[in-house]
Amino acid sequence: MWKGKTRGGVSGYLFFIYLIRYLGVKAAYGFLSLIVLYFIPFAPKATRSTWQYARRILKRNRMRSAGLLLSNYYRLGQILIDKVAIGNGMIDKYHFKFSQYQEFLDVLDSGQGVIMIGAHVGNWEIGTPFFNDYSKKINVVMYDAEHQKIKEVLKKNGLKQPYKIIPVNEDNLAHIFKITEALDNKEYVCFQGDRYLNADKLLTCTFMEQEASFPMGPFLLASRMKVPVVFYFAMREAGQIYHFHFILAEKVTGSKEKRAEQCLLEQYVKALENIVKQYPEQWFNYYPFWKLPE
Repeated sequence: MWKGKTRGGVSGYLFFIYLIRYLGVKAAYGFLSLIVLYFIPFAPKATRSTWQYARRILKRNRMRSAGLLLSNYYRLGQILIDKVAIGNGMIDKYHFKFSQYQEFLDVLDSGQGVIMIGAHVGNWEIGTPFFNDYSKKINVVMYDAEHQKIKEVLKKNGLKQPYKIIPVNEDNLAHIFKITEALDNKEYVCFQGDRYLNADKLLTCTFMEQEASFPMGPFLLASRMKVPVVFYFAMREAGQIYHFHFILAEKVTGSKEKRAEQCLLEQYVKALENIVKQYPEQWFNYYPFWKLPE
């Protein structure tokens, strides 16, 4: 189970902010090779999880698994650098392409609330500056520990959050009322559908040929709110290109055999699996994700 905090402290974010500002994006990329070599031995849990993903999920040999481990950490660093660079106004250094973009805009313009469900693959935050006025209506549901870290980084650098945050605290249900209010106001609510903290509220599904657990909350809410649901992934490609993938979910209804939230989860998992197979090095869940036999 995920512990509620992503690797990397505030000092790490600040280091890259200053490096990019004074030496540029390319210099920051160059420094990454040292960071990658550091992480392999000094982040043993993350390294072990990624190695297991390469060997037992992707079924790669030792040589190719080692290559994926290196490329995974390097890509994570690149994505962090890109996030900081674009947040500091360096949009012109990047290129963007889109899949099903017009269909996605049609949903945003439909005059109703929208739920977007992403995952910890690629760089989901990278899209907010390109949504222009749409970004003012984006609400990201985020665990409180993650929210506090981001807020501290932004505060120290005089930067503004490009979207609103709905913090989740396990001790109360205040976030449910904020989500409902945002949707009633015809705004957009974004979830990450691949991590959970509460092991009592899970859905299971076959993902990459192995059983895995997913948080019930996003899929339960999305199946009951009667608003459009979009699966969204922003994946990094060579040449500082980001490819935005928008998959419109089909409306779901429950049955005796299967509840509506389970049907929606299966749609999401199918979309996520397609993305992971295209970009296997951009899987950034550094904990035992699958229920693998010993």
